[in-house]
Amino acid sequence: MIATFVVLIAGILADNQNRIISDARMRSIVADELNPIRSKLETYINGNVQLVRGLIGTVATEPDMQQPRFSDLARSIFSERSQLRNLAAAPGLVVSMVYPVAGNEKAIGLDYRTNDKQRGSVMRAVATGKMVLAGPVDLVQGGRGLIGRFPVTTSAGGRERFWGLISAVIDIDRLYRDSGLVSSTLGLDIAIAGRDGQGRGGAIFFGDAAIFDKAPVELNVMLPGGTWRMAAIPKGGWPTTPQNAWLVRLLILLGGLMIVVPMIVTGHLTTERQDNMRALRQNKDQLQELSHRLKIALDTSEIGVWELDIDSGKLLWDSRMKELYGIGSSMREVYDDWRDTLHPEDLARAEAEFAEALATGSAYNTEFRIRLPSGEIRHIRAIGSTYVGANGNRKIVGVNWDVTADVETRATLSEAKRLAEAHSAELEAARHRMEFNALHDPLTGLPNRRFLDQILADRVRKFDAGARLSIFHIDLDRFKQINDTMGHAAGDEILRHAAGLLRSNARESDFVARIGGDEFVIIRAGGSSEEDAALASRIIEAMSSPVRYKDQECRIGVSIGIAAQTAAADELSQILVNADIALYEAKRRGRNRHETFTGALKTAVFQTKQTADEILRGLEQNEFVAYFQPQFSPKSLEIIGVEALARWDHPTKGLIGPHAFLKTAEDINVVAAIDQKILEQALFQICRWEANGIHIPKVSVNLSYSRLRDEGLVARLEQMSIPKGRLSFELLESISFDENDVTVMSNIRRIKELGIDIEIDDFGTGYASILSLLKLTPRRLKIDRQLVLPILDSPAERRLVESIIDIGTSLGIEVIAEGVETLDHAHILKELECHGLQGYAFARPMSANDLATFVFERRWRAA
Repeated sequence: MIATFVVLIAGILADNQNRIISDARMRSIVADELNPIRSKLETYINGNVQLVRGLIGTVATEPDMQQPRFSDLARSIFSERSQLRNLAAAPGLVVSMVYPVAGNEKAIGLDYRTNDKQRGSVMRAVATGKMVLAGPVDLVQGGRGLIGRFPVTTSAGGRERFWGLISAVIDIDRLYRDSGLVSSTLGLDIAIAGRDGQGRGGAIFFGDAAIFDKAPVELNVMLPGGTWRMAAIPKGGWPTTPQNAWLVRLLILLGGLMIVVPMIVTGHLTTERQDNMRALRQNKDQLQELSHRLKIALDTSEIGVWELDIDSGKLLWDSRMKELYGIGSSMREVYDDWRDTLHPEDLARAEAEFAEALATGSAYNTEFRIRLPSGEIRHIRAIGSTYVGANGNRKIVGVNWDVTADVETRATLSEAKRLAEAHSAELEAARHRMEFNALHDPLTGLPNRRFLDQILADRVRKFDAGARLSIFHIDLDRFKQINDTMGHAAGDEILRHAAGLLRSNARESDFVARIGGDEFVIIRAGGSSEEDAALASRIIEAMSSPVRYKDQECRIGVSIGIAAQTAAADELSQILVNADIALYEAKRRGRNRHETFTGALKTAVFQTKQTADEILRGLEQNEFVAYFQPQFSPKSLEIIGVEALARWDHPTKGLIGPHAFLKTAEDINVVAAIDQKILEQALFQICRWEANGIHIPKVSVNLSYSRLRDEGLVARLEQMSIPKGRLSFELLESISFDENDVTVMSNIRRIKELGIDIEIDDFGTGYASILSLLKLTPRRLKIDRQLVLPILDSPAERRLVESIIDIGTSLGIEVIAEGVETLDHAHILKELECHGLQGYAFARPMSANDLATFVFERRWRAA
């Protein structure tokens, strides 16, 4: 019955699991069909919104714009492939300009403040100052559409003023058609909620509202300023029964029968066997059963049983007793057998205790040693009791067991106690040694960081109250190189030497400590700033003398940061921080020198830290954006590519170039993260430009040396959608490519295999040699602007540039000139057969939207 019940439950669960798997598969199919529709909706709506943003900036700079000017600007947007129906400008929230005018005349003069259907979204755009996507709504001029409302502000006299709204109307029916929502081949019933971009909180504006109650597959459509919620089910609803349901149920039935039938037969046979065994057990003698149980108990406890007939002197031992005493078949079964095994030292006491128990009839309880024939000594515990047997003879029966391990344990504990007492006198002395070792460096014998912390916290009074204290933070230069090349023994010798020099140059009352690694601290009281500088100079001079180690000269330097109390109340912990800041400045200025902490130095350090914090925040807030500078063919003056440049769109300082943040970014090791941001934006813009009919042959992106040495770089690139032949990585020539860096060369090779070109940037200012060019085989060289600018006036510079171009051409490498500032530069470089030009003579770096307008309008031709 249990087996049948289990099989039945298992069958029900298996059938239910099959139904769950079938439902999951069906939902996956629906999600796969729904995802492209969602993606197209997001792409089209975001693309239409981006097309209008350039118009917003123009209106903000021309607040007095009239209909003709507005139509000219709007016409360039409508030339793009989009779902835009019309554009309207409403200065003061009253529509005064539209494009196209034909068919939209009714919209002119519309006052948004009096229109109940549109006033809510208009006021939301005015209040937030951000673009608001409203709709679908019924248009005044007829039809339905989505309306993107862009608030426009102008600047006058240094103050910003709200100008009005630019409204972009997206044809909702064309959007549905282009996205595939109304396709005749669509196998889904779809509903969309979230009017005005309010997601689940918005009204349902497309499809049957009942779809949301039928366990649909739901996806979010991410829009500018909000979301829609899409729900989809298969046409006709979800199937109630999986296609393979009856096949699965038949297999479950067959499997259940194969399990239950053998178990029924086995259960019947088992019942018969149990009945037979029960009958046999009932016929056994209960006394024999009890005897058997007692034997098991004795065998398990490893206890031996003995019995002595006092009157006859016969001694009976069981097999366990014989094992304990090491006696075999030679046992005579008399009292002497036991006595002869007793240890000579315990013989008299053991016999006396046994005789007393026999004489008095009291309980026998003792412990003694025996000596086995092999010479082994065992400790035995014995318990016994006297009684009168059936024949009237007095007898004593008892048990023995081996307690040797317990006795040895007690002896060990006793010895441990003795040793503990013997060492107790040494503990006090050890405590004093431990306290000293805890506060001193074992290598140099100087106080350690813990001792310094106690002084800083004023838990140890070493200096007179009110005395001016100075702190020297000292760091050894080139110590790591000695440690790495000559071994730790040499490093230890250098540390002991440095500790001795510091002690010999410091005063008796000065506190000299080693606080970790190759760092030391000196605290002195009562000195002036001149005396502090003199001490630092003596230490630097003394440390400059070479140290001999195993017939080799080791040279080290020392950098020192000095900070002093300006008032007696200044915290020493803060003075140490100030000394650390001064030490950092000494290292930054070239090492082997000393610097004294000042307010200006603190300000500079804090500004650097503030910049670092803002860079980290900027990475989190996506403030680093890509600007693009076009590159042109000297012969056709067509765009042959663009270079993606990093810019920081700071929330308060505006747009900032790399010169203001790159050094700090390198210090905090986030250049790779910035490069990744620019790369992702460049790839996005390539797709966006292509979608808008703008073809940029290739985009160049900087690749830092740290990323080039990253073993995981290629794996991350493989996960990105990179069009082959459209992306180039620019490597600075300041990287030494002649070094045998396996990781760098492997990454360059694998990057090329991904269809990404390699370019050498700033060529002529770094380390690249002809051999490195042959080894790297880059696609392009970029001549640094410092070499290009003088070619107008310097024949030597012109010949140098010509030589670089000839070298690149002979190696099959394209050469691009940077810093082309004038058309005269362009003319000369064309004569020198340069392959590409980049510079202010043609275009400055610009945003992605501005570049799209620049290319579409071919503005460099007009210039």
